[in-house]
Amino acid sequence: MTTEEFNIFCGTLLATSYVVQWRGAHVWKVGGKVFAIGGWGDDSPAFTFKVSDIAFELLRDKPGLRPAPYLASRGFKWIQHYGDPGLSDAELREYLLESHRMIGAGLSKKKQRELGLL
Repeated sequence: MTTEEFNIFCGTLLATSYVVQWRGAHVWKVGGKVFAIGGWGDDSPAFTFKVSDIAFELLRDKPGLRPAPYLASRGFKWIQHYGDPGLSDAELREYLLESHRMIGAGLSKKKQRELGLL
């Protein structure tokens, strides 16, 4: 997945906003909370997203994936897809969608209703 494809996909998700911050990272939010980050890769695009506890354990040691720098070191369950083989584009889209869902579910019910997430 290219950075452009990442941005297009994240932009199709409900109630998202986009900002470039942290030295050029492509940051996607739902309800003001980050659910995906694109950028920070040395040689190729890197994509960072929140995962469940189980997915974190399954993905953390796979080639091309790692606990997300900074976030995982603080105890958060975030994975960074940084190289090959990593995830297929379809798998990456599924994890981005799930990250969006988890972050949205953590918002107050009032905010979820305002954003059309309920």
